[in-house]
Amino acid sequence: MIHLIVGDKGSGKTKTIIEMMNSAVESTDGHIVCIEKGMKSTYNIKPGVRIIDVDDYNIRGYDQYYGFFMGVLAGDYDIEQIYMDGSLKIGGGDLEGLGDLLDHISDVAPEYVKLIVTVSADVENLTDNLKKYL
Repeated sequence: MIHLIVGDKGSGKTKTIIEMMNSAVESTDGHIVCIEKGMKSTYNIKPGVRIIDVDDYNIRGYDQYYGFFMGVLAGDYDIEQIYMDGSLKIGGGDLEGLGDLLDHISDVAPEYVKLIVTVSADVENLTDNLKKYL
């Protein structure tokens, strides 16, 4: 299941997912993963969340991001929730490409994995392939 948290820069998207992750630590039996660009949230996230900075792996573009994401999934069968912050930056701001990425992930990710993705854009500017994840 994929869900988007959408809003302009500074609208509180990252704060929202941090609160969601911290709450999930208390109520989720499986593993929780945060994939972000730039490690800006590290100190606000409770222990129990695996934090991954894509900058440490030199991820450039949605194709590399997809392969990286699949590697994370394949390496841990106990993942229940994945939070992705800053994904639009990885793809150079390409909203259509982000929608395609999420479609590919949706095709192969297990249904029990909850995926929350922040998108720095107005809802009105979302492409059709992103709006379906609202």
